[in-house]
Amino acid sequence: MPEPLGPRELLALDRQHVWHPYGPMPGTAAPLLVESASGVRLRLAEPAEGRDELVDGMSSWWSAVHGYNHPVLNDAARGQLERMSHVMFGGLTHEPAVRLVKRLVDITPEPLQHVFLADSGSVSVEVAVKMCLQYWRSLGKPRKQRLLTWRGGYHGDTWQPMSVCDPDGGMHELWQGVLPRQVFADTPPPGFDAPADPAYADHLRELIGRHADELAAVIVEPVVQGAGGMSFHSPEYLRVLREACDAHDVLLVFDEIATGFGRTGALFAAGHAAVAPDVMCLGKALTGGYLTLAATLCTTAVADGISRGELPVLAHGPTFMGNPLAAAVADASIELLLSQDWAQEVKRIEAGLRAGLAPAAELPGVRDVRVLGAIGVVQLDHAVDMAAATRAAVGAGVWLRPFRDLIYTMPPYITGDDEVARICDAVCAAAREG
Repeated sequence: MPEPLGPRELLALDRQHVWHPYGPMPGTAAPLLVESASGVRLRLAEPAEGRDELVDGMSSWWSAVHGYNHPVLNDAARGQLERMSHVMFGGLTHEPAVRLVKRLVDITPEPLQHVFLADSGSVSVEVAVKMCLQYWRSLGKPRKQRLLTWRGGYHGDTWQPMSVCDPDGGMHELWQGVLPRQVFADTPPPGFDAPADPAYADHLRELIGRHADELAAVIVEPVVQGAGGMSFHSPEYLRVLREACDAHDVLLVFDEIATGFGRTGALFAAGHAAVAPDVMCLGKALTGGYLTLAATLCTTAVADGISRGELPVLAHGPTFMGNPLAAAVADASIELLLSQDWAQEVKRIEAGLRAGLAPAAELPGVRDVRVLGAIGVVQLDHAVDMAAATRAAVGAGVWLRPFRDLIYTMPPYITGDDEVARICDAVCAAAREG
């Protein structure tokens, strides 16, 4: 075993060599060094703002829905490690992957019958796009190769997903002129409970109809637009998209990477509209935050269309596709979720967020406060001062990760009422300072 490194040495090496997400090299701000995690708490190797332990208000980017160091998931990982941690998926299969795929088919909308296991959410979107493009090529319609989405979206950081992220205010504006040119509808009118705007519904129908001959698919985040702006929209627009896609022979893709597994109050956000897509992407909470894994599901019509084509295979094969360790933990995570009254826990958190974040609406510089399921958002009228907001949250004993003009929380479902209240206090503190 190598000699353990002290916190200062680790942070020095981190600054010298480690490139963190959405940051420069070297970083301008030292990250907090996490020593361990259990339940909803992160233990720091060195105190920050007088705190050596923080309540995690982020579920580690929305994935750790059961919290950390959960005995059921630990046992699943440990048991699988004793059998095999990995075996290639080309020409081989194994029980963890088969069990997981069957479970995903059972709990997602009925038309989705076939599952491609990928490495990450962004890759699952790449696979979804490839499925749609290859489907139409196989059917002799190669001109159908563009995608339609609405502004304000985010679908990942790899190539095709970047092309359907918001082209102006998103993180990938740098790549305009290089990425494939897609078709963008206006941002959906805000408000989960707001009545659908007939003019906006007509806008979606008109745009899909006008571009139908060149559209392979429409791809959206259902109900919640995540990293593009943490905004909520009426489920009615999903029904509009389904009807318009059916009318104009266009596939419909739902990116449920952030919304899947109960986050919005429905097991999948599509359930709010009782709509089934042709292709669905899952990730993040799939393994309960333990390992990287994602999935792309499709209907039998899509799978059969690809399999009848000139190239009768889906030409995609990640090295770690169907990783047994990740699949075993994912299956255990879903079973754990479904064995509990997860919907009631999400409702409880939602009530706590509504009560605890309500005072933020009176703070200077706050433009909007909104809550849906286990998602709470405070939107400012200016860009967040990341350093100041983070210091304020950490000083309140909570880990948050604001971005752009947003201070938000997506806590684990096991977060207790007192901890939800603490998270809300920290969001308000961050809004005051940020």
